[in-house]
Amino acid sequence: MNITYNEATKALNASIEKANELNIPVSIAVVDTGGHLVAFARLDSVFGVIEFALKKARTAVMFGVNSDIMGTIVSGAEIHGYGMLNSNEGLLTIAGGVVLKNKDGNIIGAIASSGGSPEQDKEIASAGTAVLN
Repeated sequence: MNITYNEATKALNASIEKANELNIPVSIAVVDTGGHLVAFARLDSVFGVIEFALKKARTAVMFGVNSDIMGTIVSGAEIHGYGMLNSNEGLLTIAGGVVLKNKDGNIIGAIASSGGSPEQDKEIASAGTAVLN
């Protein structure tokens, strides 16, 4: 099952609200289960974090865990970590990419924020998950 456009914009808008509340210029990306972009917002962020938001979201949905958890997994892989990070057109394994689930607990996509600190990015993305449950 994939996230619908309406669900994606609902999650995106909740994350935008949190970013505005924190007054942080970020980019926020919502992807479906295939890692394809469904919704996006650039809140006056620098250009470089656009791709970061996409990669964090894709990393989360590809592995079914938040991007920071994947970072812990990769860091424990020692010599194999390089290959893991460069798989799938590159992963970004820092906080800010959060798996999106439907009411039944099935993964339907992911949302990610980039532009703040890793903790702020995770808080912003997590605001998007709360509205879908």
